Amino acid sequence: MQCLLPIGSRRRFLQRMGAGFGSVAYTALAQRAARAAAVGVDPLRPFAPRRPPLAPRAKSVIFLFMVGGPSQVDTFDYKPLLQKLSGQRVPESIRKAVEATRHANVFHGCKDELMGSPYAWKQHGQSGMWVSELYPSVARHIDELCFIHSMQADSNNHAPASYQMHTGDIRPGKASLGSWVTYGLGTENQDLPGYVMLFDAGPLGGAANYSNGFLPAAFQPTRLRDRGTPVLDLLPPESLAANQRATIDFVRDLNLAHRDQRPGYTELDARIASYELAYRMQSAALEVGEVEQESAGLKRGYGLEQGDPRTRSFGRKCLMARRLVERGVRFVQVYDMPDKDGWDAHAKLADNHGPRARWTDQPIAALLGDLQQRGLLESTLVVWASEFGRTPMMQGELGRQHNAAGFTVWLAGGGVRPGFRLGATDEIGLTAADRPVPFRDLHATLLHLLGIDHEALSFEVNARQERLTGVAGGARPIQEILA
Repeated sequence: MQCLLPIGSRRRFLQRMGAGFGSVAYTALAQRAARAAAVGVDPLRPFAPRRPPLAPRAKSVIFLFMVGGPSQVDTFDYKPLLQKLSGQRVPESIRKAVEATRHANVFHGCKDELMGSPYAWKQHGQSGMWVSELYPSVARHIDELCFIHSMQADSNNHAPASYQMHTGDIRPGKASLGSWVTYGLGTENQDLPGYVMLFDAGPLGGAANYSNGFLPAAFQPTRLRDRGTPVLDLLPPESLAANQRATIDFVRDLNLAHRDQRPGYTELDARIASYELAYRMQSAALEVGEVEQESAGLKRGYGLEQGDPRTRSFGRKCLMARRLVERGVRFVQVYDMPDKDGWDAHAKLADNHGPRARWTDQPIAALLGDLQQRGLLESTLVVWASEFGRTPMMQGELGRQHNAAGFTVWLAGGGVRPGFRLGATDEIGLTAADRPVPFRDLHATLLHLLGIDHEALSFEVNARQERLTGVAGGARPIQEILA
């Protein structure tokens, strides 16, 4: 289309339009800073502890994420009828009931043949809960665990379901649970990050699972390594160490002067805060990573002397998680995934689940016992979860397909009812048949246990109040599992 304005007029028009765009950008940044200030966030001290509006039952969270979807009917959801009907077709009554729901696609890619669990099951503890032989060490702590057997996700694909578990939405780009928690509460140790991740290979779907999303940049996570220096490039060269504090102060003054000319630009505040935190972390983070300081018996309990390197690796992550919450870190996310496959057992389930349970069972049990012995379990909420479970029907050669229709998570400590079970899947473990629980209710519960009202914790994005539990409302804490 031909422009009918003279050249000079065009130039003035574009200049005015540019100023207008700049004004819009400035206004947006200023509003973003104001929203952060509304919940008491100091841009230069973003992790300063903030008093929760409700009475908290937990101070910290350790979230153990089992990547890829472990099978509920092979771990914690015992189904005698599935064992009895192994090799037969799915009962018609169950098939019709599921096909009438939004989870009808759970049959896609499966054989019309039930596959009983290849594992032996036993009842444990005073609660008498069933656990398969995959988790013998965790079974010793069964009376401390609170099970939800009727979880449901909105997607049967890894990345969307994983995003939903982490951020409340199947689409990438939202803020993660750890970011929301540290945004709302800050953290108790100003020498360590408030939100820490420990992993070898990250979750399916990548960084969008644990991103700060639209929240201020300060609330993104920090990844610590369980071997060597916890944070790469944390220490300066020896030749520069003596003048490091003076250098940081000088850079801080320059950044503050730059920031004062650009109010509302929170990324500058986050950068200044990150420099200060990195300086303080030099000793604190190194000390957290010195797990060799622990007693020989404790290290042995976590599996650090096991012959299997993957058990040792996950054991170190669990031990570091305890050391982090012990020092006041608010949210620690631990991923068990040492490779690209995770628990995604589309074939030869026993070959997949056996090793992964072996790598995680002893360290998780040691973590629970260690927290309890130190008096930390009462104030630390431990969550064991994945993006979904697996079908009772066979897929391929003795494998199982994804199952978002009904699966299990468990929690421990932090104000949940010990030795308790909520909800149930049907007789073969296919879909939630009693008290279905969506992710938004689990998120509302976690926030409630930390003293946060899930409806009040929000951040305005594009004139809409975004929440971890969604903008549509309807989420509610799961009252039955609260101690």
